[in-house]
Amino acid sequence: MRTAYSVETVRAAERELMARLPEGALMQRAAAGLAAVCAGLLARRRRVYGSRVVLLVGPGDNGGDALYAGARLARRGAAVTAVPMDPERMHPGGRAALLAAGGRLARSVPERADLVLDGLLGIGGRGGLRPAAAALVERIPPGVPVVAVDLPSGVDADTGEVAGPAVTAEVTVTFGAYKPGLLIDPGASRAGAVHLVDIGLRLPAPEVEALQHADVAGLLPEPTASSDKYRRGVVGIVAGSAQYPGAAVLAVAGALRGGAGAVRYAGPAAEAVLARYPETLIGRGRVQAWVVGPGLGEGRAGEVADLLAGDVPVLVDADGLRGLDPDVLRARTAPTLLTPHAGEAAALLGVSRESVEAGRLGAVRGLVERYGATVLLKGSTTLVASGGGAVRVNPTGTAWLATAGSGDVLSGLAGSLLAGGLSGADAGAVGAYLHGLAARRTGGPLLAQQLAESLPAAWRDASRP
Repeated sequence: MRTAYSVETVRAAERELMARLPEGALMQRAAAGLAAVCAGLLARRRRVYGSRVVLLVGPGDNGGDALYAGARLARRGAAVTAVPMDPERMHPGGRAALLAAGGRLARSVPERADLVLDGLLGIGGRGGLRPAAAALVERIPPGVPVVAVDLPSGVDADTGEVAGPAVTAEVTVTFGAYKPGLLIDPGASRAGAVHLVDIGLRLPAPEVEALQHADVAGLLPEPTASSDKYRRGVVGIVAGSAQYPGAAVLAVAGALRGGAGAVRYAGPAAEAVLARYPETLIGRGRVQAWVVGPGLGEGRAGEVADLLAGDVPVLVDADGLRGLDPDVLRARTAPTLLTPHAGEAAALLGVSRESVEAGRLGAVRGLVERYGATVLLKGSTTLVASGGGAVRVNPTGTAWLATAGSGDVLSGLAGSLLAGGLSGADAGAVGAYLHGLAARRTGGPLLAQQLAESLPAAWRDASRP
């Protein structure tokens, strides 16, 4: 499990550790890890000795980390130049260490460099880069790799929001713990490859977490010798319409290939479903979970209400999300999983789509608070949140999933996991993980039907951590 912590939590852990260490020891640990990653990058491109390294230095500890790391690289023969945002506010110890190691200071960014370190703001920055910092970033030579120190400057560490100019890094070296902004877009897209340097922090329960193969393998419902199709879980699908019969076919496909023992379809697209999947059961009956909404069209809110009045888990997607009553959802005793994209989330919250996309973490938490359900917010970073515990970030997403019908497949897949006994949060997180793995197997453009067909292989991949 990859876990992430808020700035406040990290700061508290740092204070506790610094009280037990000699002065400056924590910064030296961070700088040593940062320098090691930078040396590895330089060695892969040419060599450390003779490489030109530029440090963009802010006034705080983030700048100090960059300066001490630069001193270590200078001692290995790199030509290191520090460009301070404010020469009067440089970290004094870091400045002295760099100069003693043979580094130099400059007022402007050199025209040539092999590596640039972004030590401008770090995790304490809010609201995008100020003009002085933005001016330095704009002068980075084109094509030169940037290593962010702890966090790309201009990215909000707690949310991933980018409220103005910000650094886009090829690599981010973060200290002690991942920060939510490194895992959640739009910040995650600016972080590049993230390297975690362990500096010995003692941390509580995380605010954000990302599943990995071993976690998914431990959650996947596997049949036993005594299993039959009913014990493995029957999922019901209420989806499709005369206008959108394909949504029903794709939701059923996701459910069948998502591990359900049987799939029961209730809707107007039965002929299309049976033509593609003759094993589907037709008509309402006993199920362990329902999926409602994909391609449902207008005028069928009564069907959604009937399912929500029942006592089995319900996944609500797409057209089923229209006009949901928060009081009805909060009164349910069985699990409810909502799976909106940004536009649907905006409608549920009464805000703009742009605000949801800019602040995904706040949006998913807001939906949970308002509706009392588990929420899977689809998008560039898919998030899963429930009433308690950490928000889960899906690490397997890919832009190729932005294709018609992929959400229908995800609904069926997550619904089958609900029917298999997983909680709403686990069904959503594992479903999103397998969904992304299946898309990545294609390595390029895909159709939703191909996505569904790749799910069994994705399941096998994830079950072998």
